[in-house]
Amino acid sequence: MRLLFSLCLAVFLMHSTSAGAASRDAVEQQFQKWLATTVAADATRRGVSRATLTRAFDGLKLDWSLPDLAPPGEPEKHEAPQRQAEFSGPARYFNEPKVAQLAKAGQARMQQWSKTLAAIEKTYGVPASIVVAIWGRESGYGAAKLPYSALSALATEAFMGARKQSFYGELLAALEILQGDHISQSEMKSSWAGALGQPQFLPSKYLTTAVDFDRDGKRDIWNSVPDVLGSIANYLRENGWQPGVGWGVEVVLPPNVSCSLEGPEKGRPLAEWQAMGVRTVSGGPVTGRNPKQIGHLMMPAGRLGPAFIVSKNFYILKTYNESDLYALFIGHLADRMRGAGPMAQSWADIGTFKRSDVGRMQERLEARGVDVGTADGLVGFKTRIAIGEWQTANGRAATCFPDAALLKAIR
Repeated sequence: MRLLFSLCLAVFLMHSTSAGAASRDAVEQQFQKWLATTVAADATRRGVSRATLTRAFDGLKLDWSLPDLAPPGEPEKHEAPQRQAEFSGPARYFNEPKVAQLAKAGQARMQQWSKTLAAIEKTYGVPASIVVAIWGRESGYGAAKLPYSALSALATEAFMGARKQSFYGELLAALEILQGDHISQSEMKSSWAGALGQPQFLPSKYLTTAVDFDRDGKRDIWNSVPDVLGSIANYLRENGWQPGVGWGVEVVLPPNVSCSLEGPEKGRPLAEWQAMGVRTVSGGPVTGRNPKQIGHLMMPAGRLGPAFIVSKNFYILKTYNESDLYALFIGHLADRMRGAGPMAQSWADIGTFKRSDVGRMQERLEARGVDVGTADGLVGFKTRIAIGEWQTANGRAATCFPDAALLKAIR
C-alpha cells in the first residue's frame, strides 16, 4: 500500500508540474501576442519605431518572480492584511541610528558634490540638502542595487499584475525612453515596480522631468550623479517648489488647540498660529520672516507624536511619495544634514494593528457620511481628523490617531 501511495503521489506531482508548465507556456504565448499587437500598436502611436520595438521585444519574457501577479485564468487575488509604519507606529520610520547614519553620509555627499549642487540650487531653486535627502532616501546615495530589467518588470505587471492598468502607461513610457533617450535596455534597471534609477522615477516622470545636467547627451539617472541630482530638483520645481521657503518646523501645540486642525485644507497665516499659542520647540515664534505666510498643522501620529507647522513645500515633497511620513523624513533629514539635532518630541508606542482593521473603521465612518479620504487602511490626515472629531463628540480627549481599542470603539 505504501508503494502504491508513493506511485500515486509521484504521478500526481508529475501531472501537476507538467500542467503548471503547460499553463505557463500558454500564458507566455498570450503575452507575446499581446506585445506584438496591443502594445506595439499603442507604442507606435506614441512615436516608437518598429526597429525600437523589435529590439525591445527580442527575448522579452514574463518575470514570474514578481509580487502581486494575477495570471490569466487564475482566481483574482485580494490584498492581504499588512503591517506598516503608516498605520502602526510612525516611530519606526525615524529610527535614530539610521537617520544619523544617513545624515552623516549626506553631509559627505554635499561636500563632495558642492559645486554641482550649488549650480542645481541656482537653476531650480531647491536647497541642496532637500535634493540630497531624497537621493539618500530613494537609493542610499546610489548604493542600492536595482536588480530588475525595467522593461520586463513593467511588461509583466502590465500584462498580468493585480494592478495592471496602472502599469500599462508606464510600459509605453519606457518604450519611449528606449526610442529617444540613448539609454539601452540593459542599462534600464528598476525596482520590481518599474521605478527607474537612483531617483526612482516612474518612466512617465522620467520623460517629463529627468534632465541631462552633465550635458553628455543623455539623461542618465542610473550612473550620472549630476543628472540624478538635477532631475530630483527639476521634479520638485515642476511640481511647484517655492524657492526660499522652508519645508516646516517642529512646534509645541498647546492643549487647547485641537489636533483636528491639521491638514492642507486648514492652513492659516503663521501669525494666527502664533496667536493661538503655537511655538517652536525651542520656544521661539513660528512667524519667521513672513507672518502672513500660510502654515499647516501636520501631526502624523496626532497627539501621540511630534507636531509641525509646514509650508506648501511640504506638500510638494509629498508629490514625490504620497506619504506624510515620507515628506517629514525628507525635511528632517535635510535639516540634520545642515546641523540640526533629533526631533525634540518623542513618538508614543501605540502597539501594532492591521491595515484591514483601519479599513473597516474607515468604512464605518464613511457609512455615517464622514470623509476619511479613502478607506484604504492608511491613517492619512483626513482619517486622523475624523478620529479626532469622533473623540471630541464622544467626550474623549482627542488624540487624532487610532490604537487597537479605538479601532473597535468607533462605530
